[in-house]
Amino acid sequence: MRKVLKWVAQLIALAVVIGAVGFFGFLPAYVEDTSNNVIDHAPYPVSDRAAALHRTLIVGDWHADPLLWSRDLSQRGSRGQVDVPRLLEGNVALQVFTAVTKSPAGLNYDSNSAEAFDNITLLAVGQLWPLRTWTSLRERAIWQAEKLHKVEAASDGRLKIIKTAADLEQVLAAKARGEEVVGGILGIEGAHPLEGNLANLDPIYDAGHRVYGLQHFFDNELGGSLHGEADTGLTEFGRAVVTELARRPVVIDLAHSSQQVARDVLAMTDMPLVVSHGGLHGHCPVKRNYPDELMREIAATGGVIGMGYWAEVACDDITPTGIARMIVKAIETVGADHVSLGSDYDGSVETAFDTSELAALTSALLDAGVSEDQIRKVMGENMVRVLRARLR
Repeated sequence: MRKVLKWVAQLIALAVVIGAVGFFGFLPAYVEDTSNNVIDHAPYPVSDRAAALHRTLIVGDWHADPLLWSRDLSQRGSRGQVDVPRLLEGNVALQVFTAVTKSPAGLNYDSNSAEAFDNITLLAVGQLWPLRTWTSLRERAIWQAEKLHKVEAASDGRLKIIKTAADLEQVLAAKARGEEVVGGILGIEGAHPLEGNLANLDPIYDAGHRVYGLQHFFDNELGGSLHGEADTGLTEFGRAVVTELARRPVVIDLAHSSQQVARDVLAMTDMPLVVSHGGLHGHCPVKRNYPDELMREIAATGGVIGMGYWAEVACDDITPTGIARMIVKAIETVGADHVSLGSDYDGSVETAFDTSELAALTSALLDAGVSEDQIRKVMGENMVRVLRARLR
């Protein structure tokens, strides 16, 4: 009997080891590969005129989530949509790297509970993030900032994290000299890493975060989400946070906030506001896209709307031609000075091109009749204007 029990114990131990190897070794990579797929496609056409124009552009993207995944972003990856080499191939000058810290199971655009099982906890454990991140949203934001600083150190000068106006100008000057460099800007997707305590803003800011979303897919201590249960505006805590963010050299991002939160922020601030990633309701009438009237109010602050590259906001045509068509509608709706790029790359979205292929979007914009001056604004100059207005 002892031999049988020993044999059973060994089998159980082996099963645990095999399960652990699968969970920690293969599952996270599989989840990322299936979550951030790029649709197979033949090379997109890029005219000679577009290629020449693209090389002269300042290209900027307000939103991507590669810090969520276990990849070395200093190396060109075989999965996902963003890393430093591919950013350089796409001539990207400015990329916001957003820290995702909580995401409810069963995620959808209509209604999510803040009490639902949190998928990021599973990822944090499965990817062997530090123990401090397993139970703290604040530490997850700080850890993802630390990850980008490690990428910067390993990038041989190809990535420069931007925290100040001087950092921004340094990157832009280097790009103008023809140097291969991309400026990385840290942000948080939803301010729940504050954990209901304004004092937590200091360590998150000190970690380097300069773009602050207020909500993600659920209502939080600051107020209602566009995809939450209550559809409320800012709470008193939310108003205190917005007041403090307006005082600091940071950008406030309204993506995922309820319409009432957006209107509350509009009423209490005098600064350019951003919707980092989304689409135009007039082009794609879905809940994820704010009504055009609200988008125009946000644009009137001097802010910008970042155009996303995934099906739900672009109404299924996510080729460069389809995204160009959405950008044309955005220019017609809010004006060329208020349209930007906001890919949501590596944010659990399927796209039809990755960041290395952005010249194809420039080509599609030219084919759609967008002027070179308007293309320069949309591809990055509008983003630079907002950053210059907010960073110090």
